[in-house]
Amino acid sequence: MSDALRFLRTPSGAIGGGIVLFVVLVAALGPYLAPHDPTAPVGIPLTGSSSHAWLGTDFLGRDVLSRVLNGGRSVIGYAAAATVLAYLVGMAIGLIAGYTRSMVDPVLMRTVDVMLAFPPLLFLLVLIAGAGTSITVLIIGVAAIQAPAISRIVRTATLEVSTRGYVEAGIARGERAFAVVGREVLPNILAPVLVDAGLRFTYSILIIASVNFLGLGLQPPNSDWALMISENRTYIQLNAFSVLVPAAMIGLLTIGINLTGDAIARSLGRSYVPRTTRSVTS
Repeated sequence: MSDALRFLRTPSGAIGGGIVLFVVLVAALGPYLAPHDPTAPVGIPLTGSSSHAWLGTDFLGRDVLSRVLNGGRSVIGYAAAATVLAYLVGMAIGLIAGYTRSMVDPVLMRTVDVMLAFPPLLFLLVLIAGAGTSITVLIIGVAAIQAPAISRIVRTATLEVSTRGYVEAGIARGERAFAVVGREVLPNILAPVLVDAGLRFTYSILIIASVNFLGLGLQPPNSDWALMISENRTYIQLNAFSVLVPAAMIGLLTIGINLTGDAIARSLGRSYVPRTTRSVTS
C-alpha cells in the first residue's frame, strides 16, 4: 500500500474511509437509482414504509427514499466548494504573511483577527440578509468564515518552515519568492493543512446544513438532507424515516470524515490539532 493510503491500515482509517466512501457513493449515484421523481407526490402524505415507497412519504406525499438519494449532492458539493475556496484564500494570506515577515504580516493578521471576532453563524445570516439567498452567497459566506482560521494555521506553519536551511538555500541561490514558496515551503506544510482540512470540511457541512435547516439556503422543492429535516420535523411521529434517515446520512458523513482525519494525522506521525481549529469546532 502506498504512503498516501497508509492511514487505511488503521482501524479508524478503514472505518472512516469506508463510511465516507459509502455516503459519497449514495450522493453521486443516488439520483440514478431513485425509484421516483423526488419532487412529485407518489402517495398519501406521511404514510409509512410500503412496497411502493420503502421509507414512506413526506408531508407532501413525496417518496422519502428518492429524496434521500437525491439530497446528498448539495450537502457534499457545496461544502466541498466552500472549503476549497476558503483554502485558496486562507493559504494565500497565510503564506504571504508567514513568508514575508514584513509589515504585511501584522496588517493581514489584524484583519484576520477582526474577521475572527464575528460569530460565524451571525456573520453568515447578516450576509444572506444583505446579499440575498443564493447558493453563490452561501458558498462565499462559508468560505469567508473559514478562511481567517486557515490563514492563521498556514502562517504558523510557514513561519516554522521558512527558517529551515533548505528554504534559506533556495533564497541564496537567487530563486524568486514564488518559486521558493512553491517548491520548499508549501510541500513541507501540507501535513498540518491536510489534518485541518477534514475538520474544515466537516464544519462547512454543518454550517451549510444549519442554514438550509433555517430555510435560508436551498429552497423547496429541492432535495437536500438538511432541508428534509426542517420540512418534516413537525411530523416525525407520523413518519420518522423522513427525518431520521437524512439526519443519519449527515451524521455518518461527519463521523467518517473525523475518523479519516484522525487516521491521517496518526499516519503522518503527529497528532496536530491547532488551537484555532479546536475553538472553531467546539
